[in-house]
This record gives sequence, structure tokens and C-alpha cells, in this order.
Amino acid sequence: MVIDDKTVNIYGESEESVPLIIYHAFQGDGKGVYDEIKKLTDTEFIFAVISDIKWNDEMSPWECPPRYISDEACTGGAEKYLKKLTDIIIPKIKEHLKAEPKYIAITGYSLAGLFSLYSLFHTGIFDSAVSASGSMWYPDFAEYVKKNKFVTRPRKVYFSLGDKEAETRNQLLSTVKEKTENIYQILRDRGIDATFEMNPGNHFKDEDYRMAKGIEWILDY
Repeated sequence: MVIDDKTVNIYGESEESVPLIIYHAFQGDGKGVYDEIKKLTDTEFIFAVISDIKWNDEMSPWECPPRYISDEACTGGAEKYLKKLTDIIIPKIKEHLKAEPKYIAITGYSLAGLFSLYSLFHTGIFDSAVSASGSMWYPDFAEYVKKNKFVTRPRKVYFSLGDKEAETRNQLLSTVKEKTENIYQILRDRGIDATFEMNPGNHFKDEDYRMAKGIEWILDY
């Protein structure tokens, strides 16, 4: 279905109250991620995949110049998009469900992983967050996490990276492991149930499986 200017695919169905997992897809319909999650857990859940994302705008918290020659600048539209997500898109998704969600989790890969964590500082509707290979290298984001508090305390927060992701000549992107570790430790120091998992390979290896592992972890009570 189309909600506002976004395509939304919903996987799973339940007559009872089950978790609603929100996932922002860079491309595709998210079916690969859903299939991988189903291999990992028998827990019932609804998986809502939002696509047609203006990636460098709606997933970015503030402006960031291009990271390399062929890249586009990030324009910082996350706060505006988050309002659309919470005020329009999620309420419309819930209209298609047969029961009120047990809880809602926000998940994403790369910049969408950054957006997932950023969201927790601006709304209290999300129970948990998954940042798989998240862009924690983002300028000033680690400092933002250190200086600010979540609207409500999340139940779980998951981080992951590929073990080759920091091996780049790009000065900004090469900080991703250090920054992710710093942010993870800030959350742990605040008593939040967080985990940080390393995976083999670079940023583009096994994206669906990496994403699914994070979602399986937050589904596990």
C-alpha cells in the first residue's frame, strides 16, 4: 500500500497483540529480511517495510557534506520525517492490523540504523531499536548521544558492524567502529540493555541476515 509518499509492505498476520517491527529499506520490499527473521525465530510479529525513502535527507539528523566525490550531501530531514512516521504512517499501518501491537520497534541498516537510534531521542513510541551496520560515523552523533537523553528508556538496543567496515581510507567512515563502540558504551553505562555484534565482511555483506539477527535479538524476551 501507499501511505503519503511511501510504499509500505506488511508481512505477517495475527489475531492477537504481537510486536510491530518498523523497517526502513534502502531499496526493495524487505521480503529477504523477513524471510531471514523467520528462519531465526518462532516469535510472532508484524513486519512493516517502508520504502521510497529519501535516503540522504530523511535518514540524516543534520547536514553532512558528501563523503566522497560521487556521493550526495546529507540534508538533515530526519526530524521532519520522524513526525510523518509517527503521526501519519504508523497510525495508518495500525489500521491494517487485527490487534493493537504489543510494542513497536524501529530498525534499519546503514543510515536507517542511525535514524533508528536518533528516533529514540525524539519520540517515546518505540520499545526497542536495531542499528545494523549503522552510520555511527556520522559527524557529531556520538557527542549528541552523550549529551542527550532518550524520551523514554528503550527495552533493548542492538548494534552491529562488519569487521572490515572501518578499513577504509575515508577519514570519516574509518571512525565507524570507534564511534559505535563509544555509543554502545554510553548506553551500557546508562543501564540500557544493549549489545554490539561484529560480523565478517564489509558494509555490503549479508545485509538481510545481519538485519534479521538484530531483529531476532530484540524479539527475544
